[in-house]
Amino acid sequence: MTRVQVYDPFGGSGIDELFRGFFTPVRREGDAPAAVRIDVTENDQGYVVHAEIPGVKKEDIHVEIEGNEVSISAELKQEKEAKEGERVLRTERLYGKVERRFALPQEIDEGKANAKFADGVLALTLPKKQTVAARRVEIR
Repeated sequence: MTRVQVYDPFGGSGIDELFRGFFTPVRREGDAPAAVRIDVTENDQGYVVHAEIPGVKKEDIHVEIEGNEVSISAELKQEKEAKEGERVLRTERLYGKVERRFALPQEIDEGKANAKFADGVLALTLPKKQTVAARRVEIR
C-alpha cells in the first residue's frame, strides 16, 4: 500500500534554512577590530593600567584623563604592500578605531600621569589626586 504524505511548504526545516543568517549584520564580530583589554591595579599612590593594543604605533594611541575617567583610543591602520605581479588572496589584518573608557574610584592627578608603550602593551601610571583635608575656620 502507498503511503500518502502531506507537503507543507512552510513547515519543517526548509523555510528555517532559507532565512538562516539573513538578518545577521554584514560585518561579523570577528571582522571588527578587537576591543582594548585592560588590567587595572591599585596601590597607595595611584593606579597602574596595562592595556593590550597590538598592531598599532605609539603615535596612533591617545589617552585622555578627566577627573576619575580614563579614555584610551587607537587607530589601527592597514598598510597596503602591493608588489608587482602579486594579487591578494586573503587578508585578515584589520583596521579601524578602537576605544575604551572606564572610571576609577578616585580622581587622577593628570599632571603626574605617565605612559609607556612597548610590545603592544600600553602601561599607564596614574597617581591619585591628593585630597585636601577639611580646614576648620575659627569664628571670631
